[in-house]
Amino acid sequence: MSFETTLTAEQIERFTAEGHWTGKVITDFLDEVAAAHPDRTAAVDARGRITYGELKARSGRAAAGFLELGVGPGDVVSFQLPNWIEFLVVHFAVTRIGAVNNPLIPIYRDREVGFMVGMAESKVLIVPQSFRGFDHPGMAARLRDRWPALEHLLVVDGPSGDGRTGWDDFMATVWEDRHGPAELAALRPDPDDVTLLIFTSGTTGEPKGVMHTHNTLVAANAPLPARLGVGADSVIHMASTFAHLTGFLYGARLPVQVGGATAVYQDVWRPEEFVELVETHGIAYTSAATPFLHDTLAAPNLAGHDMSSLVRFCCMGAPIPRSIVREARTKLPDLVVLGGWGQSEDALVTLGIPGDPEEKIVERDGYPWPGMRIRVVDVDGVPLPAGAEGRLQVTGPFLFVGYRKRLDMTRDAYDGEWFDTGDVAEIDGEGYLNITGRTRDVIIRGGENLPVAYIEDTLYEHPDVVAVALVGLPDPRLQERACAVVVLAPGAPGMSMSDLQTFLGEKGVAKQYWPERVEIVGELPRTPSGKIQKFVLREQLSEEQV
Repeated sequence: MSFETTLTAEQIERFTAEGHWTGKVITDFLDEVAAAHPDRTAAVDARGRITYGELKARSGRAAAGFLELGVGPGDVVSFQLPNWIEFLVVHFAVTRIGAVNNPLIPIYRDREVGFMVGMAESKVLIVPQSFRGFDHPGMAARLRDRWPALEHLLVVDGPSGDGRTGWDDFMATVWEDRHGPAELAALRPDPDDVTLLIFTSGTTGEPKGVMHTHNTLVAANAPLPARLGVGADSVIHMASTFAHLTGFLYGARLPVQVGGATAVYQDVWRPEEFVELVETHGIAYTSAATPFLHDTLAAPNLAGHDMSSLVRFCCMGAPIPRSIVREARTKLPDLVVLGGWGQSEDALVTLGIPGDPEEKIVERDGYPWPGMRIRVVDVDGVPLPAGAEGRLQVTGPFLFVGYRKRLDMTRDAYDGEWFDTGDVAEIDGEGYLNITGRTRDVIIRGGENLPVAYIEDTLYEHPDVVAVALVGLPDPRLQERACAVVVLAPGAPGMSMSDLQTFLGEKGVAKQYWPERVEIVGELPRTPSGKIQKFVLREQLSEEQV
């Protein structure tokens, strides 16, 4: 399968000459570490551990198995797996044969998964038998008729039969006897090929498939060691799902890329467990949404454990309140808290610098990585001076190479080489970023973007709903919570929170997208042209909260 992208020869030449695109792919790093340190622990998850030598062997076997299933360069393998070692095995296997990784967030349900696997035209789908009580193979069976390209369903912890193959059975076959090392080596992908298709919450009614190459992903991780002091001797933690770019880059890939660090994973975030893991494994670094830091500081067992190894906590997705920074300094004096900003389209563009004063940590969203440039422009696209507020645009070697099957949408988001992020910001005189708002309609709950238009479109399918507006209300821990403001048809019996959630569940909408409050109103405030005035609703509902 071919992937049409916006990548140009000029970009390849420029970023290669500047040293950002090195031509290496992530399996090159794995091969180097496995050769030098085969017995070093690569990862520890809730179910076991794996060494670098084992990771190379298992992913090599899986790569040969995928070839036997008919997967080749450019084919898409979708996998909806928790933060388990099996995710790593699949990722490195898919990468080794030049196929395309399509990780799916484990809590996505029929509606999201149905769209994404269809858009990806996946040849293979890999799911767990069960995660958090949900029947993933059952969902795949319900949706399979919608996926003409799908040929194989693999189930981790599940048996073979009934149109599916158990992962244990798949991995028990010695596929490497049929597809040896020379064949795998010959399939090493071009570093400018698409290797990742990751879906981001859409603001236009559907998720967008963001495409990244090997070069863009390797470049995105390359500057971290110098700024954060992370290296092969570090222990790196990740609780954010690997199907978010944060988890994918800094949990699944960073340990390998820095020379063989040990990773410790949580498949479900539990702050008390994290505290225990820090002491047990000597965790030094983690990246997560800001609420994770809030939860850690509030963990009832915090004072009873040695947390001195934890020296870096990078917070993304929401501002860091000054009170949390000061609390962290009191309870965890060895910890440096840093804020950053990024998107699926451009990875982490900015991050604070160790040693930054408190005002930079709590009032700014970091400083650009080497190679990444940021600017703000006015409504006409004219660059604005320091301190002025405008539309935030970015450019540099981390940028994606297009939305899957939406290249016109991709080109519309660019002003020359500059990608329009959809955020409103200002840049101070020292080059630090300050996100001040959003031009797009999106709610950020605990670092997760809720696709407002998508949720509203689904609610409009309810026979009793005449009009609906989804708005974000302030929340001290999660930043925002979603409230559905609904106008019902005359004679409708009403709509409770339970009614709304039941309807969204029946429509296959992932639970994390469900509104947490519903308000029934007679009409929605609108402009003379008929556009809903969501700022009026936010003001009214926020006043009611006080």
